[in-house]
Amino acid sequence: MKRRCAWSANASPLDRKYHDREWGVPVHDDRKLFELLILEGAQAGLSWSTILKKRKNYRKAYGNFDARKIARYSAAKVRRLLKDPGIVRNRLKVRASIQNAKAFLEIQKEFGGFNRYIWQFAGGKPLQNRRRSMQQVPARTRKSDAMSQDLKRRGFKFAGSTICYAFMQAVGMVNDHTLNCFRHRQLAGKHK
Repeated sequence: MKRRCAWSANASPLDRKYHDREWGVPVHDDRKLFELLILEGAQAGLSWSTILKKRKNYRKAYGNFDARKIARYSAAKVRRLLKDPGIVRNRLKVRASIQNAKAFLEIQKEFGGFNRYIWQFAGGKPLQNRRRSMQQVPARTRKSDAMSQDLKRRGFKFAGSTICYAFMQAVGMVNDHTLNCFRHRQLAGKHK
């Protein structure tokens, strides 16, 4: 039997699948990075399980997270999104996703890709943490503080340090699988 991080050990099959296949795996695709940044912002005040259950609906509602399309969303589109039970119907979060799409496109233009910009906050490679329990995992770090500050300066909303750290975990910028989890060794081994 595989040992997992405590948060996923007794979780739903969907959460366990996410833990086993996605969480902490380095992501370098701009569209996928944008998706996870928007979803982490949508999660604020909610559980990640809630967002995972709605992820397919988000992909449909947000045109598979095409930032160019989202940046052009009209007031009518916002009204339709706020009526969509498949996503988190929070006006501030919906408007933030549109603003974030615009800021994302500016970063792509400036840096030649969002991936090149965002990975600088981890020094270009995954940070390998060695935590024995989830209690040792911080909600934020100096690196997530720096990321948050810079994203906000560039116009991002719902980009606080805690959201940024969860994003860093999700996209593999940090390996926060606990040492007793089977995924810790697998992910650490890829980046020695």
